[in-house]
Amino acid sequence: MIEVASELRQMGERARAAAQRLLRASPAAKERALVRAAELLQARWPEILEANRRDLETAQAQGLPKPKLERLRLGDRRRDDLVEGLRQIASLPDPVGEIEQLVVRPNGLLVGRMRVPLGVIGLIYEARPDATVEASAVALKAGNAILLRGGKEAQHSNEALVGLIRSSLEESGLPPDAVQLVPPGDRQAVLEMCRMEGWLDLLIPRGGEELIRFVQEHARVPVLAHAKGVNHLYVDEEADLGMAVRIAVNAKAQRPATCNALEKVLVHRSVAAEFLPELAAAMREAGVELRGCPRTREILPDLKPAQEEDWRAEYLDLVLAVRVVDSLEEALEHIARYGSRHTEAIVTRNHDRAMRFLREVDASLVLVNASTRLNDGFQLGLGAEIGISTTKLHAYGPMGVRELTTTKFVALGQGQVRTG
Repeated sequence: MIEVASELRQMGERARAAAQRLLRASPAAKERALVRAAELLQARWPEILEANRRDLETAQAQGLPKPKLERLRLGDRRRDDLVEGLRQIASLPDPVGEIEQLVVRPNGLLVGRMRVPLGVIGLIYEARPDATVEASAVALKAGNAILLRGGKEAQHSNEALVGLIRSSLEESGLPPDAVQLVPPGDRQAVLEMCRMEGWLDLLIPRGGEELIRFVQEHARVPVLAHAKGVNHLYVDEEADLGMAVRIAVNAKAQRPATCNALEKVLVHRSVAAEFLPELAAAMREAGVELRGCPRTREILPDLKPAQEEDWRAEYLDLVLAVRVVDSLEEALEHIARYGSRHTEAIVTRNHDRAMRFLREVDASLVLVNASTRLNDGFQLGLGAEIGISTTKLHAYGPMGVRELTTTKFVALGQGQVRTG
């Protein structure tokens, strides 16, 4: 226990020193490092796949659930997305040092806010080796150092990826200790990271509800939570039903193990008889099990009855719960009661109802006529994300480069003094 704490504090000291060096780094140096990381990712991809294969074999032998196996798996399409994401992040404007909201006070003092890095970030996450690359990239672009504590199931993949990123930093004249991998183990390392006040400026947990609750209960440093995604699609009475089916299938079945996957469909009663058979046929073809409320089962009697726990569940699997509602108001009430403030969507041709849904639904991304799978930093133009914040302080939604900075006040004067 003492050894874990000592090792983490040494890593924290190195990260703090690296963050100080990053403050002096030019935008061009950070851009070079990210472009080089993209080049190395392509060149060393066979090594990465071999490391990932070892992780997958161990995980399968240990009975890791299928949703986690899918998140653990790397492939060529994911490589292409990561490379493109790195290049996008490299080309983004560097926010560090920007001065915003300049105003002249009556005494002639020029007051503004300068954008600065957060400092040292700790990320605790599970079977997501792609998050290793994305989190490192957005942290570095924003001038932050980062400590990565990935799950033991992805250890070989994470070691290979972090080694690649550290090489790109060193080749670009930047401190390799800006990206460090915390050795996996039991929950003790997580607990010690929660206690790293003075070394960590922000802690971000990404994973299951149990992990996030543990971090929030024990943290002595600020926490931005990436909570579960109990995501809804509301099919309005004026919806394009063909569009609604396509969106629902994409949102549920494309990658069901992701936090932005669809988990519930709410259907207005006036279109339920027409829409639900179409939805059921499409979901059946995609291998999705539907569970329905009593009114849904009047139309689709073969469905498994949905229980109270189904409305709160994040399945992360090919399972979808369906409920028939009488109005937009009832849909909004359901989302407010059961939603997790992650991602919510409506399909409708009615502008007023679409705008009301956008205004009243409390979620990090609210969509009209689009898939919940689009709640992603890459898809929203951020290049990548370090996580999707479902809390509201500092950031809400995908956290890209700009969200990993803050502002400090700066003032330029000509000898002003306070007289009152």
